[in-house]
This record gives sequence, structure tokens and C-alpha cells, in this order.
Amino acid sequence: MRSRKLAYLLTVLVLGLAWELVSLQVSSVVLPPPLDAVSAFGRALGTAAFWVDFAASTVRAVSAMAVAWCAGFPLGVLMGASRRVDAVLSPLVFLTYPVPKIVLLPVAFLLLGLGDAPKIAIISLILGYQVLVTTRDGVRGVHPKYVDSVRSLGAGPWRVAWEVHVPAALPHGFTALRLNSGVSVAVLFLVESFATQHGLGYLIMDAWGRMDYLSMFTGIFGMSLLGVLLYEAANLLERRVCAWRFVRSVR
Repeated sequence: MRSRKLAYLLTVLVLGLAWELVSLQVSSVVLPPPLDAVSAFGRALGTAAFWVDFAASTVRAVSAMAVAWCAGFPLGVLMGASRRVDAVLSPLVFLTYPVPKIVLLPVAFLLLGLGDAPKIAIISLILGYQVLVTTRDGVRGVHPKYVDSVRSLGAGPWRVAWEVHVPAALPHGFTALRLNSGVSVAVLFLVESFATQHGLGYLIMDAWGRMDYLSMFTGIFGMSLLGVLLYEAANLLERRVCAWRFVRSVR
């Protein structure tokens, strides 16, 4: 934990130094010094308006990650464990996987309205594919001897899936979840740029349009903070669910 905090601190210092050097070469209006931006962010933390935007973005990102996990993980386990299911669904998955899902945002607005539903749907669609593909590959990587050893004890298909495939898939699923923490925030910025009045993406775009660059960086800092919190939450959840991976062997 101490090393991780030190790594975060060093990263912030390096980024801050690079920012300061660049800001000295360009207009301070367009790229304010880092201390000015941090001060503005600190003042924003004391306002209710910022936390309303932060809460709106958090609900959308967390909801989308939960939907993506609940849909993608079981389907990935099923495709990895069953060759028949995989043979039927793999062509559909791998043909649609490269399609940029964000282009479906106008369609989602038309079908689901202008609320949070289309935003969550698009984010979860993008994240769900990553969870599904990663989980499927993790299950397919299980050595057959482990499956055979459980079957030799009289276990049926569901028992084999629970005792072998799910534990093998969980680390891969959580790896996808950690990666999705950054992807979800990136996509969140895009979907919050349209048809909304609350959210960090809206805050950034609104401030940019008004040329209020300090407020724009406040939104950027807020999204960065949200991404870090989601990543650390995924790490914590993995340590709770996959505790066996982090237990040191005792000699």
C-alpha cells in the first residue's frame, strides 16, 4: 500500500512538472499553471454543483460497468466451457466486436430517450464485449486435466463450471473490469457531451464553450479522480472475491 501511494505521488509530481514546463511556453489563459488549476479544483470540491456532476457521472459509469459484468461474464464462461455454444455465438461476437459502438449513440437516444438509459446502454455495450472476450479466453485456457479430475468425482456440467471454469475466469474478468475503469470514463465523456445537463463530461464541454479553462480543468480532474476510484474499487473487489490469488504460500 505504501509503495502504491508513493507511485501515485511520483506520477502526480512528474505530470505537474511537465505541465508547468508546457504552460510556460504557451498562453496561461489556454493552459493555466498547474497550481492555478489545482486551486480551482479545490474550490470546486467545496461546491454542491461539482458533486452533483460527479455523482451523475459516477452513477452512469458504475451502472454501466455492473451491467457489462453481469451480462458479459456469465456469457463468456458459457462460451468458453461449451464448444457448441461457442461455435454458434463466436461468429456473431467477433464480427460485431470491432464495430465502434459509440456510433450507435444517436440510435440509442432515439430508442431509449434522452435520459441516462441510452448513455448507460452504450457504455455497457462497449465494456461488455471486453468482459465477454477476456472471460471466454480465460475459460478456454483451462487445462483439460482439471476438468477431468472434477468429473471423475461425479460432478455434472454445472458443478464443473462452478468448481473449475468460474474460478479460472474470475481473474480474467477482473482484469477486464480494471481496464474498463479507464474505458468507461473515456466513453462517459463522449456520451455526456450530448443531451444532458449534469455530469463531468457536460461540465468540461460547457466550460470549454464558455472559454472558462479553469472550470474545464476542474472537470478533467474530476474525471481523472473518478477513473482512479473505479480502478481501485475493481482492485479491492478482486482481492475480496479472489482472495486465494493473494494468499502467500507458507513454507
